[in-house]
Amino acid sequence: MSAALAGLEGADGRRPAIVILDFGSQYSELIARRVRETEVYSLVVSHTTTLEQLKALGPRGIILSGGPSSVYAAGAPLCDPGIWDLGIPVLGVCYGMQLMVQQLGGSVEASERGEYGKAPLFVDDPTDLLTNVDDGSTMWMSHGDSVQALPDGFTRLAHTDNTPEAAIAHHGRKLYGVQFHPEVVHSTCGMALIRNFIYHVCGCEPDWTTEAFIDEAIADVRARVGSKRVLLALSGGVDSSTLAFLLHKAIGDQLTCMFIDQGFMRKGEPEFLVEFFDKRFHINVEYINARERFINKLAGITDPEEKRRIIGTEFIRVFEEESKRLGPFDYLAQGTLYPDVIESAGTNVDPKTGERVAVKIKSHHNVGGLPKDLQFKLVEPLRRLFKDEVRKVGRSLGLPEEIVRRHPFPGPGLAIRILGEVSEEKLDILRDADLIVREEVRDAGLYHDIWQAFAVLLPVRSVGVMGDKRTYAYPIVLRCVGSEDGMTADWSRLPYDLMERISNRIVNEVNGVNRVVYDITSKPPGTIEWE
Repeated sequence: MSAALAGLEGADGRRPAIVILDFGSQYSELIARRVRETEVYSLVVSHTTTLEQLKALGPRGIILSGGPSSVYAAGAPLCDPGIWDLGIPVLGVCYGMQLMVQQLGGSVEASERGEYGKAPLFVDDPTDLLTNVDDGSTMWMSHGDSVQALPDGFTRLAHTDNTPEAAIAHHGRKLYGVQFHPEVVHSTCGMALIRNFIYHVCGCEPDWTTEAFIDEAIADVRARVGSKRVLLALSGGVDSSTLAFLLHKAIGDQLTCMFIDQGFMRKGEPEFLVEFFDKRFHINVEYINARERFINKLAGITDPEEKRRIIGTEFIRVFEEESKRLGPFDYLAQGTLYPDVIESAGTNVDPKTGERVAVKIKSHHNVGGLPKDLQFKLVEPLRRLFKDEVRKVGRSLGLPEEIVRRHPFPGPGLAIRILGEVSEEKLDILRDADLIVREEVRDAGLYHDIWQAFAVLLPVRSVGVMGDKRTYAYPIVLRCVGSEDGMTADWSRLPYDLMERISNRIVNEVNGVNRVVYDITSKPPGTIEWE
């Protein structure tokens, strides 16, 4: 396989049944996730992927994502027009449909009236792509351009009140387009459409299962690592914990898990981590106390990206130093996931030009923060999985529910939940407040109904009154969200009595806090973490 293709292939060496060409949509990875829900393996690649590269990947079908551009604009992202003649079924979504129309001789223009949000879809042809898609079902629209003329051989499959060509097809060439987003949860029959394309049009088999992934990942790790030793960056979260179980099953004692206590963990977690892995499951964990080193590095640092970069770099430096004492190690294992990669714009980098398609939202401690002079080769067998897929893998490997269902926790830890400069005083305050949040949410029986529940410390003070005395103390922000994979999220509607208990406990039990507020921002436009 060519060097260029090596970057497009799945992390475990598996060839994707469905390839998604990314034109800059933040929903591209969501399309991949929906495909995988049908137990078919999918992979997102850049729209600049060449015809030869696509042929080498050998997919059963291709999906063109949406995107923010207009196909008629100068510099609009294009795909290799040769894909229309590959004989492989193609589904264009939103921008992808418009590009298909334009390249095949139709026309796309700005609409007199855009269409955004929910819209009823009226089915004109209930066969093939739209089998079992209910007439009048809701689909999610997000477009300001529309198809004005179809290319030769195309027919209308469905329309909405504002969009005459809401779904189109060239049945003979198996080319399809939809102006809406079937991948989002708001599209009530979206999954039915996706299944039709994957199973009936492309003829895919449901072979992307948890068991298949584990078998392939283990084989890939063994083939790559051989008899060499691997060092795992263990944090205790579901990602690195699942990776620890996976690698231990693959290479046994060749694995050493190193837990670096950088001082930004939640209360009691360092002790729990060592006890859980080392004593309970006999997976070797080397505990490194580096709290003073990390806090000193962050002195005077307030920019969140700089925090992440410093923490990520220092993390690797500690690994390099400790590996000389414990090693030698040839490989560093990381629990990098697909959402980490997309939010760092990693999957949208063209292997030849280095062009980034999507806008970078933020760097991740285990993706964007790695130093250029990294001394290890990386092993990242989870980097093509979404969070829900990792949980399934963890369960299949025997990881206890107390770990599998833990809320996500960022690599930089509490350092990015303290806005502004990090200090020991602020860390102590936040640890105590965060513990109260988690205790109360768990006691209310809501822990597993919420994606993340945590506290944030703001770098401001406000006036309060306690015991007839004036206080001037920090506010705590309570952040609770629901999500499926962390790519989108909505704020959780907590019961008022629960919020009241949390607020009362924090104000009364945590020194230095006199106010609690609740974040009711969804993602987008906000992110789940504040930094």
